[in-house]
Amino acid sequence: MSAPLHKARPAGQGRVLPDTQQGMRRRNLSRVMHTVRDEGPLSRAAVASRIGLTRAAVSTLVDELIRTGLLEELGPERPGRVGRPGSALAVSGRGPAGIGAEVGVDHLAVCAVDLRGEVRARAVRHGANRDRSPGPVLGELTGLIHRVVAEAEGVGLWPAGLAVAVPGLVARDARTVVRAPNLGWLDTDLGPLLPEKLPLTVANEANFGALAELWLGEDTPRDFLHVSAEIGIGAAVVVDGRVLHGNRGFAGELGHVPVWPDGPSCACGGRGCLEQYAGEEAVLRAAGLEPGEDRVGLLAGRAEQGDAAVRRALHDAGTALGIALTGAVNLLDPENVVLGGALSGLSPWLLPSLRSELARRTAGPPCPVSVSALGPQGPLLGAAHSVVRGVLDDPAAVAERT
Repeated sequence: MSAPLHKARPAGQGRVLPDTQQGMRRRNLSRVMHTVRDEGPLSRAAVASRIGLTRAAVSTLVDELIRTGLLEELGPERPGRVGRPGSALAVSGRGPAGIGAEVGVDHLAVCAVDLRGEVRARAVRHGANRDRSPGPVLGELTGLIHRVVAEAEGVGLWPAGLAVAVPGLVARDARTVVRAPNLGWLDTDLGPLLPEKLPLTVANEANFGALAELWLGEDTPRDFLHVSAEIGIGAAVVVDGRVLHGNRGFAGELGHVPVWPDGPSCACGGRGCLEQYAGEEAVLRAAGLEPGEDRVGLLAGRAEQGDAAVRRALHDAGTALGIALTGAVNLLDPENVVLGGALSGLSPWLLPSLRSELARRTAGPPCPVSVSALGPQGPLLGAAHSVVRGVLDDPAAVAERT
């Protein structure tokens, strides 16, 4: 495995560069990378025009990025432009890649994303992880990571870092799972249990899902509440384009907001939590169905066929979601609520009662509710893209370690 050259950072937190000549250079390298990534292919002159630097200054920065292997020249720009054609620049499809991983209650997944944002390798293992000790689960995850890294290296990529999405509370050290009730994990440092050579970031799956929505979604606002679910329900609060982590890093535990305080007991130790009414297993129980491998597919299929019990269970789950979201919307006043994860696949039957409850209970005008196009892939993609964004934010770190 190639030695990593970039240290991943906690999700949603960019590196603050010093206000010095060296810091300015690093910031300008990042500006060039982001501009070419977002708007390329572009000539040096076009980049200079967009970021407000001289062409000579941009050429020096571009030459450094080409030597590092982060940018590549595609040849002359397309004909028809006035004046001498410049050489078009694009982000390289080789070099650093972000390795994203996800630990789910009933699956493990890993993918590699290049600097262009393309998924170049992926591996998935379906199977129950609940109440298994972390060691064997993360041993299997490591096997998937090695497989994905080997496949990525086969197309000219090397791992810049590893980001892992987990369904639980993660400490501010971005590597310790403080509590994951649906896995049965407590105070677990993932660092010693995962590949040592890869710089590691661990974050709640809802936070990574929100970042994926922010970076990859269409017309996503910079202030929104992202809700995702499988067996558990998590949320992430995005304010001005950044995830709100809270004092201990635990913000967003929507699934453990009490909906009916005297309701059934929850794995968190409370009673009547949202998870007990709107989590996948809770909806299956309410519909009288046995859990299977494809829980969402089973529920959606039965609902499409007009199964009254399933539709009633989904209606009630939407009502519970609306009640729980009311508090968050009244408190935070987000521009939008985005349903992701498994909830996106059940949205046709959840949204009517959710929107009705939310409109009835919120103090101001109804908050719009939309459905993520990323669906259950959001946390995995957000994890991988968080590593890629780290490279784009500080490309000089790659040159310094080569």
